[in-house]
Amino acid sequence: MWSLEIICFLLCFVPSYQQFPRLCATQEALRTKECCPPWEGDGSACGASSGRGTCEDVVVSAHPDGPQYPFSGLDDREKWPLVFYNRTCQCTDNFMGFNCGDCMFGYFGENCNERRESLRRNIFHLSRAERLKLVSYLNLAKQTISRDYVVATGTYREMQNGTNPMFAQVSVYDVFVWMHYYVSRNALLGGPGNVWTDVDFGHWAPAFLPWHRAYLLHWEHEIRKLTGDTSFTIPYWDWRDAQGCDVCTDELMGDRSTQDPSLISPGSVFSSWTVLCSQAQDYSAKGVLCDATEEGPLRRNPGNHNRNLVERLPTSDDVEFTLSLTNYDTGPMDRSANMSFRNTLEGFGDPRTGLGNSSRLGMHAALHVYMNGSMSSVQGSANDPIFLLHHAFVDCLYEQWLRRHRPSPSQYPESNAPIGHNSEYHMAPILPLHRNRDFFISSKDLGYEYTHLLDASQKLAESLHPSLDELRDMWPWLLLAGLCGGILTIAIAATVLTTKRWYKGSSWLRARSWKHAFALPERQPLIRSNEIEETNQHNYQTTM
Repeated sequence: MWSLEIICFLLCFVPSYQQFPRLCATQEALRTKECCPPWEGDGSACGASSGRGTCEDVVVSAHPDGPQYPFSGLDDREKWPLVFYNRTCQCTDNFMGFNCGDCMFGYFGENCNERRESLRRNIFHLSRAERLKLVSYLNLAKQTISRDYVVATGTYREMQNGTNPMFAQVSVYDVFVWMHYYVSRNALLGGPGNVWTDVDFGHWAPAFLPWHRAYLLHWEHEIRKLTGDTSFTIPYWDWRDAQGCDVCTDELMGDRSTQDPSLISPGSVFSSWTVLCSQAQDYSAKGVLCDATEEGPLRRNPGNHNRNLVERLPTSDDVEFTLSLTNYDTGPMDRSANMSFRNTLEGFGDPRTGLGNSSRLGMHAALHVYMNGSMSSVQGSANDPIFLLHHAFVDCLYEQWLRRHRPSPSQYPESNAPIGHNSEYHMAPILPLHRNRDFFISSKDLGYEYTHLLDASQKLAESLHPSLDELRDMWPWLLLAGLCGGILTIAIAATVLTTKRWYKGSSWLRARSWKHAFALPERQPLIRSNEIEETNQHNYQTTM
């Protein structure tokens, strides 16, 4: 039933496959190393004529990185984005975007001067219609070619320093799959199998939480632009103490297929999804980047994972211990960090002791492994839409920690973090440019809130939201039923009154004749006279 409703809903959203120029993926842009596209509103670079921004030199931090990556000048993500561009748009006021055509997170309106706080909600507090809309928006993003972005399929060296651009067009959803692959891929040192695995520009170090916060905000922003629904927010899955994959139903993220437990049920729209950038070992063996081609169906087999690696899903106690840690990050600021909130939430610190390099994964990482499919690969995990629900809750816990401990900006490391993770490092491969420190702030400063963090009365109202929505959808029918019932009652009463009047006016139908006409002969008395006497004498204890 749900699959039919989803299909019907999607028919109203026929995706546009019109192509728009991606001006920063041209020979000219790569040769000049300038990414300052015109804003469509006035045709000037970065909307300069309208005061939205200007084309400026990119300034990168000179602070030293940690020792985990001992190379220089080999990876395109180093000092992002200088390998590709050394001039980009720098926007003014509340404007944002690679051409300053968008508003900063939390701002809306033609001039980006309208402040609004969005609310990310528990997915189980969505009404039936809202769940359908979520699934439909996800599928629309998967089926619609991105208007603004293409993805790189070769290194800058393979592009012959920009003279041979190597880019592919993908869907809105798959742009973000590629981004997550690209930030976490191995460094290519040259030739088949020659890679450096101990590097990740978005994981295993301090930028893990800020990077994913920016990532989710951009994903949310692109869905709003695609659908025109400016109120859309990513819901979260509160997986504390879950006994299984609660969101793995055909109504939500897709049930398990009865034919193949590693595939999605055909009753879910996600059963038709294919993945990309999910074969990390193959890319490393060949010494190449993901080429953004389809690599088979989306896979998931929750619970049938390696129990030696992940014992169970995270508990409320695990979460509370993690939130109690006062230091954002510690020591070498990598997977070995002890008593580090970031490392413990990411899953490499033990959520019972806080010690790093745990033999078993916990918290965020535990859920990825538990899904036992596309989600279990760091580079390919964003292929599964559960990724969004999962990371929204991880971000919610990050926000809870920020509000509880109120860290100073200096808690985020300025130097000596693994490459890509210092506070002033630009987040690879995101354009427009953001620094890690820009997202070491409260979600309220970025224009959104979580229902998980509301006070008790607001949480209660939120939990009742689905029922109230269903009731609101039903009230016209209830009103109609009430009106019909009232009309029927009046009609019956009128019929009875009419019948009584008609009967009283009929001389041949009197009470006596009516009685005799329908009286039945009594063949056997129910209670004999002597039994009546016995009943009175024995206080209703007569044997029947």
